[in-house]
Amino acid sequence: MDTLDPPDDKPLDNRRRRLVFRAQHRGTYENDLLIGDFVKARIAGMTESELDEIEEVMEFPDAELADWLTGRKPIPPHADTPMLRRIRTAALSRQ
Repeated sequence: MDTLDPPDDKPLDNRRRRLVFRAQHRGTYENDLLIGDFVKARIAGMTESELDEIEEVMEFPDAELADWLTGRKPIPPHADTPMLRRIRTAALSRQ
């Protein structure tokens, strides 16, 4: 089984495969886990608009994302989106 395929073994389309790879290879181990695990677990069922939202979240710098996702700093208004809040909720539930 390819490690980028979801648990139900249905192959992902190219966009989803790229997003999983990008989410799991952020540059910092902390974000690789927090964002990568979130994306991998949900990618197969995401809509196109949710994929757009994930791509937008991944444009933020790693240091800022790590602070927001762990709750070290609040998410600022310019970055506060439903998707980022979903990822933060999942990240905080890991602790």
